[in-house]
Amino acid sequence: MEKKLMGVFAPITTPFDEKGEVAYDKLKENMKFYARSCLKGYLALGSNGENKSLSSHEKEKVLETIIKNKGSDQTVMAGCIFESTKETIEFARLAQGLGADFLTLLPPSYFKKEMTDPVLLKYFSDVADSVTTPCLVYNAPQFTGGTTLSVSLVKDLAKHRNIVGMKDSSTGNIESFLFAVRDSFNVMPGSANFFMNGLIMGSPGGVISLANVFPEITCKLYNLTVSKNYEEAFRLNEKILQLNKTVSGSGGVAAVKYAMDLAGLYGGNPRLPLLPLSNDLRKKIEDHLKKEGLI
Repeated sequence: MEKKLMGVFAPITTPFDEKGEVAYDKLKENMKFYARSCLKGYLALGSNGENKSLSSHEKEKVLETIIKNKGSDQTVMAGCIFESTKETIEFARLAQGLGADFLTLLPPSYFKKEMTDPVLLKYFSDVADSVTTPCLVYNAPQFTGGTTLSVSLVKDLAKHRNIVGMKDSSTGNIESFLFAVRDSFNVMPGSANFFMNGLIMGSPGGVISLANVFPEITCKLYNLTVSKNYEEAFRLNEKILQLNKTVSGSGGVAAVKYAMDLAGLYGGNPRLPLLPLSNDLRKKIEDHLKKEGLI
């Protein structure tokens, strides 16, 4: 397994100012906190980073800010998420030039009916062939109109010399991927809902939204689980599952950003068309975090 992928990764949010412009200074301040934390690294420009709401220039500058302000021993995955092979390769090469450690590739989805296993195998392979930076594939059907990576496709992708793992944010299928390729491929949970289960079954780490707000708690769960301190790990996991349900499970990116604000980081509002969190959900999150003694 790739040592650079062992541990907890935060899918970094992109901060915006009151006019909806990227607040690079706030991102830099957030990164100062994360660089001192226990996090193994970051996913830049993922769904929490509102990738699809950013221009290519903004994506480049966000990624550059994250790479320049990470801890010296931290790892950066860069989301290269476009609909055409050409655009994906162009940004993958740019991310490689900026110093990203891994490139994360989401399947195209606009022409969903055409996204068969052979088409996706060629797409991922063409991108991976065009760079030397190792690639990760990203299974997130909730963000791709239902386009899902099959187990047979992942088994084929695992044979590619430059595709070294996957982030799985689907629900209920990580066991199938782990059973198929865990000895040769890094299968990483993309949700707190099955983070601990994934670790027990052979995942090297995970990309966990809650780590944006509470990196110490998520890292503690990782450490307890890999050291097989299961009794304490199960207790902490119950707390994390409830936290995740209350925060990202209730309001997505807007809720994660609001929880960041409460925790002393800069979250701010998401970029339109995503709306700010409702007052009812704000109160629900604030009450729960206070009850748990986290703010």
